[in-house]
Amino acid sequence: MSEPVRWELPSDAVRALIRTAAEQLLAMPDDVFAEIDAVTLADAGPAVTADPGLVAAIRRANRANLRHWLGANVHDPGAPVAPNLGPETFGIARDLVRRGLDQNSLDAYRTGQNAAWRGWMALAFSLTSDPVELAELLDVTARSIFAFVDGTIGGIAAEVERERQHLTRGTQAERLEVVTLVLGGAPIAVERASLRLGYDLTRTHTAAIVFSDAVQPDQVALEAGAELLARAAGARRPLTVVAGASALWTWIEGATGPDVAVLRAGMAGSAQTRVALGPTLPGIDGFRRSHLDALATQRLLQRVSEEVQLATYDEVQVVALATHDEQRADELVRRTLGPLASAPVELRETLRTYLREDSNATRTARVLFAHRNTVLGRLARAEALLPAPLAGRSLQVGLALEITHWLGPR
Repeated sequence: MSEPVRWELPSDAVRALIRTAAEQLLAMPDDVFAEIDAVTLADAGPAVTADPGLVAAIRRANRANLRHWLGANVHDPGAPVAPNLGPETFGIARDLVRRGLDQNSLDAYRTGQNAAWRGWMALAFSLTSDPVELAELLDVTARSIFAFVDGTIGGIAAEVERERQHLTRGTQAERLEVVTLVLGGAPIAVERASLRLGYDLTRTHTAAIVFSDAVQPDQVALEAGAELLARAAGARRPLTVVAGASALWTWIEGATGPDVAVLRAGMAGSAQTRVALGPTLPGIDGFRRSHLDALATQRLLQRVSEEVQLATYDEVQVVALATHDEQRADELVRRTLGPLASAPVELRETLRTYLREDSNATRTARVLFAHRNTVLGRLARAEALLPAPLAGRSLQVGLALEITHWLGPR
């Protein structure tokens, strides 16, 4: 048996520097971690980046890993840091397996590690100009970061293998396999796929993503959300596939789709559960198209407040199309809204609702549960902030307001 690697703590001066750097990073807003998210996702591959649930899980895991390592170095600077094998990292393992991905998908964490190291080095150079201290600080933290990431990835890989063995013993694996083939356009016979799923793919379907933003989602609540979808559509049990620890892919048969008002009312008591609803479309192509549109809806729904529990593709279709190029969408918002883009949200929401309600102030007041005079006052303030008059530009202003509503002030 090999001897464990000896780990010597750095000098007191360097320990103090490590603690200071870790405290500074912990105090910074989450935006500073955006570069790590970007490079991790860029290296993750299209099978990961196309799924907003996986993207959100990776972002949560990135933050959990960083805060774990930084917190350990505030508590005991320069000491070895145990792997982070908490719910966020194990959630990633489950999600990878349920999407049919393998351990190679974990390689993206190495890219994220490199981005984190570059940020750490920049901070280290700002804390000391003493070459001896700087060399010691960089040496010990390099060993610490690389050992921590190795241990964490090793723990996730072991959980991936355990989860794979668990799934291959159940019907969930076969259901996910068939659905993945159908969604990918594989040449599988409709009759055979329907038989294996226990769900008639020749009928008309509405797809939905039932998901949660919680670190440890309530699986019972997710299942209840899928059942509620079926009841709101007057259908029998839905087809559900466990797409990850925090999401169910769901399809409901029926020519009209769920009653959205009934669905909203039923979801009012389940704060954790959110639903992205695709359009109602026929046949196996409709099964596939509705699901892709539900995913596009989920991407936007995850950008707004958790208070917005339900969104339909009809509500977000224009924004989804307009924001394929987010840089150009940002330019549209800035040029069209001017100072209104960064004004209080009630001004933008009042004008957005007013335009949706065909410029009717009375109906706008009813929708917003506000007095008509309050609405008129907000409209006047909002229009005064626009760089050009609203008259003749309602379509352009309405689109810019919808983009801001779903993606936030840019």
